[in-house]
Amino acid sequence: MVYELIQSYPYLSIIGFALLISFFISLINYFVLDKDKMRAIKEKQKAIQLQIKEHQQAGRHEKALELNKEMLPLASEMMKHSLKPMLITFLPIILLFGFMKKAFTDTPLETVKFFFPVWMWWYIGFSIVGSIIFRKLFKLP
Repeated sequence: MVYELIQSYPYLSIIGFALLISFFISLINYFVLDKDKMRAIKEKQKAIQLQIKEHQQAGRHEKALELNKEMLPLASEMMKHSLKPMLITFLPIILLFGFMKKAFTDTPLETVKFFFPVWMWWYIGFSIVGSIIFRKLFKLP
């Protein structure tokens, strides 16, 4: 029944999958991420980036490199915090992609390929849009 629905409405189906998966990822991030800590790290990074830009424009490249080294621990800290939600969502998304690969076979979205099947490009486009919307709705950093 699901396959028949996807075969009948492939464009709406891929949009629905993209938005559903984006919502799922945003929801997991909302409950798992330490949003205050992530915001604080992002603010520190922005402040350091401004300082780096000022030092580069003034020709003080050594100071800019020193500040760049200061950014590395912040980047690894952000990666460490985003790893947990990524691990939670990885397996369900891989399973859904396997399902979608089978489901979109013999649809207009499968016939043309530009490195990936067309349904994958539609998924990427609409998941980016969905992620932006859901991140704003959930007020995620």
